[in-house]
Amino acid sequence: MTDELRTHDGLTLRYWSWSRNPDGALPPVVLLHGFAAHARLNWEGPGVVEALVARGRRVYGLDARGHGASDRPHDDTHYGESLMARDVRLLIDRIGADEVHVAGYSMGAVVAVLAAAQDSRIGRLVAGGIGAGAVEVGGLDTRVMPPELVSAALTAEDAADAPERTRAFRVLADTAGGDRLALAAQIRAVHRGALPLDRITVPTLVLAGAGDPLATRPEVLASAIAGAELTVLPGDHLTAVRDPGFAEAIASFLARG
Repeated sequence: MTDELRTHDGLTLRYWSWSRNPDGALPPVVLLHGFAAHARLNWEGPGVVEALVARGRRVYGLDARGHGASDRPHDDTHYGESLMARDVRLLIDRIGADEVHVAGYSMGAVVAVLAAAQDSRIGRLVAGGIGAGAVEVGGLDTRVMPPELVSAALTAEDAADAPERTRAFRVLADTAGGDRLALAAQIRAVHRGALPLDRITVPTLVLAGAGDPLATRPEVLASAIAGAELTVLPGDHLTAVRDPGFAEAIASFLARG
């Protein structure tokens, strides 16, 4: 089922919801996808949604601004993970629950961390697809994905003209049916400041692929969040989510309530 939210700056965001005989014993789960993906691609395809609803959870997946079925403006001022975190709080308002669990991947993990540092209704957190870069540079590791090169790859007239180092982001955007100009606006507005990791006080799972260049040394991130657990799975940034252990790790951790 889909529904929509109206943001404080006038955008319409769409979100998906799934459930199968929810028992209400555990809080709803909010899923936040990665850059250039969308909720169904990041979470339904790899089996995360199924793993959660099979355990009686009600699940919500938000298409971030500029992604999926949500509005896709081309103005940089509409983007940045801080604005996306504000959108998450709006979704929690809509859900109306006193507590939710939140899982984010890549860009969505940065959004989830920012939201959890600000909103006491988030009672359990999964941060996937990020590692030491979240501690050392803040947000996504811009040392690996320089925003100016990713933007150039997304806005080049021809894929052959895109910088080779970041050409994969253009391929991902096109494969997912993304609006490359909207995605370029988001990457130019990417979060660059220190993340408030010291304000995360809820149980947290850091989840990373062993070969993920965007999530190297995930133990650095886990150590920066009080009491955080770490799970490392086979795969890189795109393939780790399809490892059978990915969905199971998320569902099992969030089932602890």
